[in-house]
Amino acid sequence: MRDHKKLRAFELADQLALLIYKITSDFPKTEMFGITSQMRRAAVSVPSNIVEGCARESQPEYLRFLEIAFASLRELSYQFGLATRLGFVKEAHQDECSSKIEETEKVLAALIRSLRKNKKPNSLIA
Repeated sequence: MRDHKKLRAFELADQLALLIYKITSDFPKTEMFGITSQMRRAAVSVPSNIVEGCARESQPEYLRFLEIAFASLRELSYQFGLATRLGFVKEAHQDECSSKIEETEKVLAALIRSLRKNKKPNSLIA
């Protein structure tokens, strides 16, 4: 099993989840079950899937959970953009959060690419 705490992708995803909780605490109360909830679920899904993937024994399973984490990160990116356009995100948080999302995407994508590159080809039985 892998130690998720040693992964930069996990560290960034964890920081991002905390930041999203902080930012969404200022969203309108009418959005508690709307975009606030959606963003928080997506934000928590990213580090959670990295952790779950690290707990898997096989490389393909590990890769699959990292891909799910990346998909949740892209979902969060859209939701953050929507919340910003709706005027819910304070200007002071916009650059910080955008940068954190972008950095997390780059690091997680690089990890996924690395695993795909090192993936062992299936053996052909003659």
